[in-house]
Amino acid sequence: MTAWTHKDLVALDALSAGEITLLLDTAKAFKGVGQRTLKKVPALRGKTLVNFFVEPSTRTRTSFELAAMRLSADVVNIAATASSLQKGETLKDTARNLEALLADIIVLRHSSAGAAQFLAERLQASVINAGDGSHEHPTQGLLDVFTMRERFGRIEGLKVAIVGDILFSRVARSNVHALVTLGAEVTLVGPTTLVPHTLESLGARVTHRIDDVLETTDVINLLRIQHERQRKEYFPSLGEYTALFGLTKARAARLQPGCLIMHPGPINRGVEIDSDMADGPHSVILEQVTNGLAVRMAVLYLCAGGAGAAL
Repeated sequence: MTAWTHKDLVALDALSAGEITLLLDTAKAFKGVGQRTLKKVPALRGKTLVNFFVEPSTRTRTSFELAAMRLSADVVNIAATASSLQKGETLKDTARNLEALLADIIVLRHSSAGAAQFLAERLQASVINAGDGSHEHPTQGLLDVFTMRERFGRIEGLKVAIVGDILFSRVARSNVHALVTLGAEVTLVGPTTLVPHTLESLGARVTHRIDDVLETTDVINLLRIQHERQRKEYFPSLGEYTALFGLTKARAARLQPGCLIMHPGPINRGVEIDSDMADGPHSVILEQVTNGLAVRMAVLYLCAGGAGAAL
């Protein structure tokens, strides 16, 4: 059985299929905790986790906080606006001060790609990447793959379409790395400006027509447009984007009966997905949120020195 030997989780691109599977299996073991009357285990009792979010977040920060609490860890939440970064302190110095206060795990979200790796190389504390610029969002990638595996019983051979702003999406990169490593067939879909053919280097196929994938895909994962990371307009209007790439009722009618509809949130209803589709029987969007807790529990547990899936 593959052993977990990392103190950090910065990216999925460096993990083996065995390591990703170990994370997923451990998450499966933890998912049952949320179904108990007492939703806690003592796995991280005595450990301190710092949620250090330099970029805004609701879902990811809350998910990590709940995951740590369910593992019986102490949790401190710090936003950039409430930290010494506002006074000119460097990220490294802020994190080293947190470590000096005996923080065991630092969960970092940052607008700069590479920020989590930068800290992981300089701190003894475990560093978990909660999203760094347009680089990666590893726990989102893992929870998406976990949701697919739970529904289909496998990842190998699945046909997965990821639709939207791939160029600026850290979620897309983490998904592609995990899915390709586990043997899925991934197609990236979107405008030529947001899905250049250079992205085929990740191991995925590229198409600029959503209609090419509707009848054959097992999973369609819709991403929002990352306006906050774009420095120019990459398509004429949201209306045109929806007309060409949105999952409308008409397009959804062409999906296979068992096709899953996914979205990492937040959803722009009526843009990348019709409201009825987001709330319909194909949608597993809320399952993704629930599974995120189990996945983040597994990541925290393993990076803090846990043994693995046999809890």
